[in-house]
Amino acid sequence: MRIVTFNILHGRSVDDGEVDLDRFADAVRTLDPDVLALQEVDRDQPRSHGADLTTVAAEVMGAVEHRFVATMQGTPDRWTAATGEEQPGAAVYGTALLSRYPADAWRVLSLPGPQQRVPVTFPGRQRPVLVQDEPRTALAMTVRTPAGPCTVVGTHLTFVPGWNTAQLRHLVRAVRDMTRPLLLMGDLNLAGGAPARTSGFRPLATAMTFPVDEPTEQLDHILADGDVRVSEPARSLRMALSDHRALTVSVELGPAAAEPVASGAGRTTASAASGPAASAAFGTTAAGPAATGTTASAAAASGPAASGGEPPA
Repeated sequence: MRIVTFNILHGRSVDDGEVDLDRFADAVRTLDPDVLALQEVDRDQPRSHGADLTTVAAEVMGAVEHRFVATMQGTPDRWTAATGEEQPGAAVYGTALLSRYPADAWRVLSLPGPQQRVPVTFPGRQRPVLVQDEPRTALAMTVRTPAGPCTVVGTHLTFVPGWNTAQLRHLVRAVRDMTRPLLLMGDLNLAGGAPARTSGFRPLATAMTFPVDEPTEQLDHILADGDVRVSEPARSLRMALSDHRALTVSVELGPAAAEPVASGAGRTTASAASGPAASAAFGTTAAGPAATGTTASAAAASGPAASGGEPPA
C-alpha cells in the first residue's frame, strides 16, 4: 500500500508561478498512491482555473473514495472561514483525503487555534509579524484494505509555534478510539522528530521536504500507531509543482518494524506550522461539520492566513 502526503500549493509551480492542471495530474500519476493526503487544495478558485483539484486527483489515481474539506471560502484577497453552508460553485480552499480502497466511515475533526493575531517571525525577516491564522482541521477515514481495516488521518497544522504542537496533541486524543493500525500524515509544520515525540506515534519516513529545491527541513510526515511495517524505503520527491516535496512510503499491515526505514531525497521528472478533545462518532465531526458526499466544510489547512494573501509556509 503506497501512502503519499503532498502539500500542493493549490497546484502552483514555484518555477513559473503557474497552475497547470495537466502538470498536477501528471504529478499524481507519477506518485501512483493507494492513499493520498493533499493540503492547500483549491475548488472553484479562479487562480486554479475553477477546477476541483480533489476530483482531478481522484480520477487520475482511480480513487473509489475521496473527500474534500473546505476550510476557507472566498478568494485570497478576501478569505473567510468556511461555514459548511457554501453554495455549489463557491470558491473554497482546504484539505483532501483519497483512497483506492473503500471507506467504511469518515470523520472531520476541528483543531484548536489562536483566536487573536499572534506575532510570528518568518524566515528572512528580522521582526515578528502579527498574523491571524485560519482554522485547522483533520480528516479521517477507515478503509478496507486487502490486509484488513486501517484508519488514515490527513491534516495540515498551523505554522504558529506552540499551537502546532497543541493541535497535534489534541488530534492524538481525538483519534484514540479509532481503528488501529492508524496512519497520520500531512504537513505538520513541525520539523524533524518533533511530531513523533509529541504524538508517541512511530515515524515511517525520514526525509527533508521543504523548501522544494534544496530542502533543509522535514515539515511533512507519515506516522503510524499499531501494526504497520515499511515494505519499501520512503522517498521525498520533487514534483513539477509546489514549494514542498511529496513524501511517499510503501507499507504493509502487520508487525511493525523496530526502526523506521530512513528515506532518501529523490527527484522525478514530473515536477511539486488546544482545546477540548473531539469526541464524535464516525461520520460526524467532533467540533465541525461532517463530510457529506464528496465535500465538507469545516476549518483549515496551512494555506492562506486569515489576513489574506498567500500562506507564509
